[in-house]
Amino acid sequence: MGLKILVVEDDFTSRKVMCGMLSPYGDCDVAVNGKEAVQAFSEALDQGKQYDLISLDIMMPEMDGQDALKAIRRIEQERDIIGSDSVKIIMTTALSDSKNLMQAFQEQCEAYIIKPVRKEKLLEQLHLLGLVPRG
Repeated sequence: MGLKILVVEDDFTSRKVMCGMLSPYGDCDVAVNGKEAVQAFSEALDQGKQYDLISLDIMMPEMDGQDALKAIRRIEQERDIIGSDSVKIIMTTALSDSKNLMQAFQEQCEAYIIKPVRKEKLLEQLHLLGLVPRG
């Protein structure tokens, strides 16, 4: 059974690269900003087809990744989705400063990968999160 994945990235090339790396592990949906990501996440829950993984860029127009992360966790809290039932979120960003890193983990992301995202690093995180076997 494959994963249900949401790739949230405003840059077309980055979106394509992330989907290329993740598609062997499941179906990839895409969103181009945080607002779209929150809407896609909410609609998936309404349809009973929750995402297993969200790859979430931080710097995006309309709603950035930090705000999208907060909104997604708030939706989960409102619907009593907690612990291992919650979606795994990997933040992807060019920002390596400690402020963004700390904020992301305070809002309960599971991992933080600094761009450019290397396939080995991404797969290592997926394995650590229990989403894919070590390969």
